[in-house]
Amino acid sequence: MKISEQGLALIKRFEGYSLKAYPDPATGGAPWTIGYGWTKPVNGIPVQPGMTITAFKAEQLLRCGIVSYEQALNKLIKVPVTQAQFDAMISLAWNIGTMAFSTSTLLKCLNQKNYRGAAEQFFYWNRAGDKFMPGLQQRRIAEKRLFLS
Repeated sequence: MKISEQGLALIKRFEGYSLKAYPDPATGGAPWTIGYGWTKPVNGIPVQPGMTITAFKAEQLLRCGIVSYEQALNKLIKVPVTQAQFDAMISLAWNIGTMAFSTSTLLKCLNQKNYRGAAEQFFYWNRAGDKFMPGLQQRRIAEKRLFLS
């Protein structure tokens, strides 16, 4: 499966959009982020204070970067899912990383065909650095709604 435009819109909505690097809201520092939640190196250069990119580059990083998340989730998910469920899980994985997603209770529930249980697991990812983040809670509400739609 591949993410839909609806899934990309969800990621864009909650990641925000910045052409200038900004610090992680939970730590006030690393990982530095740019574009639509991009934290990996850009053209081999780590995201760091003062870094800027173009709007075209931000879109390119998102669309090209999402491919590895699609590939990872397509390998990890062993049961049928809807486009909405896939989009919601890609949004979550984009935010928490595929390693965290791969060991999550959400994935375990999903692969046991416990879709309702999987949906409830979105709320376990509303913290950053042991700190409750209202923005993450809002994102998880939206992801769960999409998952259940």
